[in-house]
Amino acid sequence: MLRGKIVLISGASSGIGAITASLLAERGAIPVLTGRNEERLKRQAASIKGECSYYVMDVTDMAQVERTVGAVLAKYGKIDILLNNAGYGQFETISKMPVETFEAMMDTNYMGIVRCVKAVLPHMEKRGEGHIVNIASMAGKIGSAKSTSYTATKHAVLGFTNALRMELKPKGIYVSSINPGPIDTEFFAIADPTGAYVKNVSWFMMKPQYVAKAIVRVMERRKAELDLPAAASIGIKLYGLFPRIADRLFGGLFNRK
Repeated sequence: MLRGKIVLISGASSGIGAITASLLAERGAIPVLTGRNEERLKRQAASIKGECSYYVMDVTDMAQVERTVGAVLAKYGKIDILLNNAGYGQFETISKMPVETFEAMMDTNYMGIVRCVKAVLPHMEKRGEGHIVNIASMAGKIGSAKSTSYTATKHAVLGFTNALRMELKPKGIYVSSINPGPIDTEFFAIADPTGAYVKNVSWFMMKPQYVAKAIVRVMERRKAELDLPAAASIGIKLYGLFPRIADRLFGGLFNRK
């Protein structure tokens, strides 16, 4: 199902974006890796066994996003799947985190997705097909201390994704969200430089290969939404039904930052 598909990936120079690109190439797809660090993109592209390409792209720069999408379309003639993976987090109390940090995180995590969708969507609408996959987070459904900014960005991603799914369904374009819990990647080098949170939730952290495989399955099956790990989906449903009770029971678990 993925053979020959052109998959444009943001945030593909490392972590789950890079691993997903490799898995896609193994299935015969053609991953197009993008990110801000050219050297890392070049190394990652060289490690992929199969056809691929890479472009330097900062999702906070609309002009650069549009140029990159244009270059991909000029080379391949289509973009079948857009994987919006670029993003980062910082864990800090609201009293200590400056407004500028809130703005910067929203600009990357949420507006970066909006920019990529805006650039790719006219092509998908013209073809009458396509698949947009947005990497959100469990944090977008369950907030916790020291993550007001990150949680807000991912909540925005989920709201955007759900609305976009309904809007684009009549046009033959699928929209999916993937909501993972903690993943053992470089994400925490910025989000948790002390290592305290990682230590406290190490038993719960997922390997990036596990998440990347799940992302590929969502692309293959065009599933609307996936919570990771699987057990988390039960907790999220309970939280939605009984938020105050869940806060009392599990608040300590989520606030280990």
